[in-house]
Parts: sequence; structure tokens; C-alpha cells
Amino acid sequence: MKIFGIDPGSDRTGYGCVEHIGGRHVLVICGSLAGPSNAAFPDKLRAIHSGLAALLSHHRPDCVAIENIFYARNVRSALKLGHARGVALLAASEAGLPVVEYAPAEIKRAVVGYGRAEKHQVQQMVKLLLGLDAPPAPHDVADALAVALCHLHAATNGVAVPAPIAHDRRTPRSWRHYRPSS
Repeated sequence: MKIFGIDPGSDRTGYGCVEHIGGRHVLVICGSLAGPSNAAFPDKLRAIHSGLAALLSHHRPDCVAIENIFYARNVRSALKLGHARGVALLAASEAGLPVVEYAPAEIKRAVVGYGRAEKHQVQQMVKLLLGLDAPPAPHDVADALAVALCHLHAATNGVAVPAPIAHDRRTPRSWRHYRPSS
């Protein structure tokens, strides 16, 4: 099962594709899409849409998982986020893919085990679950991968086995042992 996760944003939209193979979650691709910083907002939305459409066409996931809108105090920011979500949903719909949505707290609970986890905790757990050398950055990419992992956990009725990586005593094996360096 291959899931394409999207963390919509008006300035930068994170994406990540994760495949469930033999009880393990494997990273297929991840990154972020953004229009030129000096471009008009509609041009940024067009860049996000065309980038997502090309990625979905190339990687052919089974499903698209997207982060749902959370309560925002700034109405203007919430509206811009809604537009970015709209073009992401349009790209998935045009590709003929089913779309599932998850609340931010639900995603954090599925990946970290705590619904109010901080960004660096999500990044660290995504790194551990996918066996990456470094936490995915920027945080939009980690959030998109977390959305995909959340749906994989829900779809496979369980939690993935952490990917095998070489550990030394200083490398945390669990989020409980993770201590940020800063």
C-alpha cells in the first residue's frame, strides 16, 4: 500500500509518499512545493497544483492523506490555507485517487503517541519510523510524512516495526529517549 501525504500551506506545501512493504514503512519520496516568493498568490497556487499533479501521476499512490484545517485565530491565514488545501484536493481528485483527512492532533497521536506533540518530536519520530539518517526538514515535509504514516497505521491496524538502522548509545531508540540538542 502506497500513501501520499500532503501538508498544505500557502507559502510551502509539504508532501511525502510512504509505502508499506512487509510490515515496514519505506520512504518513496518527500519534499515541498512553493511558488516564487515574489509571485502573486494565484500563481503560487498554480505551482502547488501542477507540482502535486505531476507527483501523483508519477508515483501513482493508492490513496492521498491530507491534514485537515485546524482552528486559526487569523482569518486571512485560514483562508489562504483553505485555498492551498483546495488545490491539493483538486490535484488528488483529478488523479482519481481517494482522499482521507486527519486532524493535526490525530496525526500527532498516531505518530508520536501524544496529540499535542511539538514539531521537533514529530520530525524525530518520522525519522525513527522510516529509518532516516536525519529528521526530515523543513517541518512541512515531516508533517506530510506524518499524515501518510497516520493513514498507514489506520489502514494496517497497527504500528509499523521501526526500520533497522545502526544505533550507538547516543542515538535515541524511542521518542522517550530523544532530547533536543538546542
